[in-house]
Amino acid sequence: MSENTKTESATTESAANDVECKPYAVVHTSGRQFRVSAGDKILVNRLTADVGATVTLEEVLAISSGTGDLKLGTPMLTGASVKAKVLAHSRAKKVTIFKKRRRKGYTKKQGHRQNETTLLIESI
Repeated sequence: MSENTKTESATTESAANDVECKPYAVVHTSGRQFRVSAGDKILVNRLTADVGATVTLEEVLAISSGTGDLKLGTPMLTGASVKAKVLAHSRAKKVTIFKKRRRKGYTKKQGHRQNETTLLIESI
């Protein structure tokens, strides 16, 4: 029974090693970091670009080619960029802010909707 277990674990490990990862990059935009691959869609804070325009994200922190090697920047990689297409401009769900002081009759209700841009990652 232990031989079967060894054989099963060996095939599982070899199957896991055969799976190739997609190339990815870690980019910094709008004050946040995103791990992106070609074909991914991400929501970022509103960018000043028209719908359908191509945007180049220059602040690349890391790039992996998918074969296991990873290039890290200190803090940014020089010469690396990610090209993305602007799909749409939209607004996020409304966030409600409600303040209250108990027993004082004070209430204050506000709302906020963040402007967003949807990007389609074309190439790394």
